[in-house]
Amino acid sequence: MLAHVDVNSAYASFERVFRPDLATVPLVVLSNNDGMVVAASKDAKAMGLDLGEPWFKIRPHAERLGVRAVSSNYELYGSMSSRVMGVLARFTSDLDIYSIDEAFLTVPPHIEREPGATQAWARQIKDELLRLVGVPVCVGVAGTRTQAKMANKWSKRAPAFDGVCVWDDTPQEWRDQLYAKLPTSEVWGIASRLEKRLAGIGIRTVADLAAADPTVVRKNTSVVTMRTALELRGVPCIGPDDPHVGDKKQLIVSRSFGTKITTVAEMRQVFSIYAQRAATRLVRHGQVAKLLTAFASISPFDETALAAAGGDRRGMFPQSVARLPTPTADPVQLTKAAHALLPQLADGVRYAKAGIMLTDLRKADEHQTLDMFRHAHEESHIADLMSRIQKKTGHDTLGLGYAGLRPGPAWQMKREMLTKRATTHWDELVIVRA
Repeated sequence: MLAHVDVNSAYASFERVFRPDLATVPLVVLSNNDGMVVAASKDAKAMGLDLGEPWFKIRPHAERLGVRAVSSNYELYGSMSSRVMGVLARFTSDLDIYSIDEAFLTVPPHIEREPGATQAWARQIKDELLRLVGVPVCVGVAGTRTQAKMANKWSKRAPAFDGVCVWDDTPQEWRDQLYAKLPTSEVWGIASRLEKRLAGIGIRTVADLAAADPTVVRKNTSVVTMRTALELRGVPCIGPDDPHVGDKKQLIVSRSFGTKITTVAEMRQVFSIYAQRAATRLVRHGQVAKLLTAFASISPFDETALAAAGGDRRGMFPQSVARLPTPTADPVQLTKAAHALLPQLADGVRYAKAGIMLTDLRKADEHQTLDMFRHAHEESHIADLMSRIQKKTGHDTLGLGYAGLRPGPAWQMKREMLTKRATTHWDELVIVRA
């Protein structure tokens, strides 16, 4: 048996832990540069304020509606996530962290064998996370990952469960009705395009998918969808190393700028910083990359920028592709590859966004490079060193070359409504008054 634990409206819930004044008001969390809603509390969603809503449309009405907004506080969310996972680790010997706000736990055998103990165990997880971390969660328990996700979703929507649903303890007729009612898009891993493909072969509901011939599903979709169909029947087919939760196939570091960039020198710093951030992420994921794509863009609504680009809209989105000599996570090699785009850029053009994308990713421990092809600085494990230092002291404390220039860049994203990073910065610790 597996439990799926998910923090309810995670970003909003993390913010409310240290801001009780936000606990009773509709709350939205904004994207980079405070552009649009990326997370919303339950009461904000009930008002129709959902993901992707531009903040400039909401702002004129926010005070009248009682809506509060905050900038994305990534340092706080990462820290709070670690606390959540630390508590979950106390309840199992097998914890699989799926994302910043959700994880799978294997139910301990002695708990599973005792009648009624699984329900009590799951409810204890929910209660302890609220008591020790201060965040509300829902728990779904089932025999497969897909069913556990389904149970969790059900526990959120049906008040009768009070946030905890043990699939096997739920009456069979209830489960049959749920499967017959829900469209396939409600199943973990099935997006709109796949939903349309399944509809083309007569599979429209979860019940249809669970009852479908696995060979027909595989022939018309993929082996992953076939496994999902089997999991809906209670046959375990998806584990930690399967496509839903496996290694990343690509890695992107990209941001819109808080202030437009108009010089190649500044763009050189941008790509230096992004390449080194990508290097630390590769190290964290235990991967190396073979292909790097660097890109920049001008806002399609910026007529001034278009005029500076000579009116050629094709020049608004320059990019370069660099195949690295060997798969690597070395920040020096990645930075050099990203700088290959610079000759295509020009001073005076108002760049609104830039980024790099790493593809052809491989496991670092499965790749061996001959000594004659290795760079000397790769032997120093610079990426690993940077990753460990930045994890302790922050991303802005260390950088190579142009990425280490001080003062920091003026183009960094705007976060004008940033709350205190209460768990990671000494000068922003919460003060409790008796």
